Amino acid sequence: MASTSDLDKAGSIRRAPEGFLDPAQIAEVTAGRRGFLRNALLMAGGAAAIASTARAESSGDSNILELPVHSKSLGQPVAATGYGQPSKYERNLQRRESPGLTRVSAASVSFTPLQGTFGIITPNGLHFERHHQGWWDIDPSKHRLMINGLVKNPLVFTMDDLMRLPSVSRMHFIECGANTGMEWGNVAVPTVQYTHGMLSCCEFTGVLLSTLLDMAGFDKKNGKFILAEGADGSSMTRTISMERALDDCMVAYAMNGEMLRPENGYPLRMVAPGIQGVSWVKWLRRIEVGDQPWGTKDEVIHYIDLMPDGRHRQYTSIQECKSVITSPSGGQTLLDKGFYNVTGLAWSGRGKVKRVDVSFDGGRNWQTARLESPIQSKCLTRFNIGWKWDGGPAVLQSRAIDVTGYVQPKINQLRAVRGTRSIYHNNAIQSWKIAESGEVANVQVY
Repeated sequence: MASTSDLDKAGSIRRAPEGFLDPAQIAEVTAGRRGFLRNALLMAGGAAAIASTARAESSGDSNILELPVHSKSLGQPVAATGYGQPSKYERNLQRRESPGLTRVSAASVSFTPLQGTFGIITPNGLHFERHHQGWWDIDPSKHRLMINGLVKNPLVFTMDDLMRLPSVSRMHFIECGANTGMEWGNVAVPTVQYTHGMLSCCEFTGVLLSTLLDMAGFDKKNGKFILAEGADGSSMTRTISMERALDDCMVAYAMNGEMLRPENGYPLRMVAPGIQGVSWVKWLRRIEVGDQPWGTKDEVIHYIDLMPDGRHRQYTSIQECKSVITSPSGGQTLLDKGFYNVTGLAWSGRGKVKRVDVSFDGGRNWQTARLESPIQSKCLTRFNIGWKWDGGPAVLQSRAIDVTGYVQPKINQLRAVRGTRSIYHNNAIQSWKIAESGEVANVQVY
């Protein structure tokens, strides 16, 4: 618990370069945000610190003494676009492609800016993207979902048919199996957007897959798996066990209170909680019930783990317990000594997060962080902990533990089992090194 004196000395964080804006945009954004960032951004006890600053500076602050234009004139009318947009001062908070990844044809990745998001819900416009053959904006009146295979009654649904059925709304995280993949090869990408940004969390609305399978009369004796197939050019197909399909999988048409975005699968996608994002098939058009895994191309040569002995570990779908500190994080700068609110996200594909510990000395000592509600199964959980920076070097880490007792491993523990040639399923502890200058960098601590 921070004392009042700690809060009075609260420091400030300068955001990481969110880059690739032209100089004019950078100047405009920076001018409008400088004071806000220096005094308030991501800071616990901010009210006390700001009040202290205000008392010291109000006598000569023109922003207090001179009434601004927006306080003495008519403001803007209702947005002409009909769809609300963020402030122009927030325009540099965007999904971004990684300069270190090769873009092949229409296949692409864009990363969620975790360093600039709050709570656990990812705005639709910042949800990460991963496309295998580009995205499409499909006419919902022409889209169909077929259920076939080991079923008594093969069915074809229109979108109108699906939206008439009983619906559910649930919050879940989605993480690409390749998230944090570059860390396997000791590639220290600079910011949390690029280390962990293939991660998002939303409220999804749709029809439980179990409802559709019951309607089709699936073979309960021999139907052990389902195959989900997408309508994009790659015909993405993924095997999901029947146990999971009947548990919490969903055929979703809405996300965060509105219809899915085209880049996120409009008008229909699979939601497979706890399973790697490639199984959340977008533009979903077919579900087939079968008695064994299909062994499709994206199951036997992609999204697999190359083990030290040369064998491939396949169908490693579950995203294991993981966490990351989002602020302070790589690319940011601590501007002053004093109190900081250290914040981050934790998640587990096996259920709820039970605890998150944070270390400020590279893992030698740990303190338990505060988990913010709601804490839900297979959903992001926000954690916070107070820290007083003395101006010296530090290494920040977080370690999550889920309800099964699984403890997030160190990178050397993971490599002892998995080797160094993997691409996918890296859930190792992330380390951020803080220099005496306050600059935060990505490092690996073994």
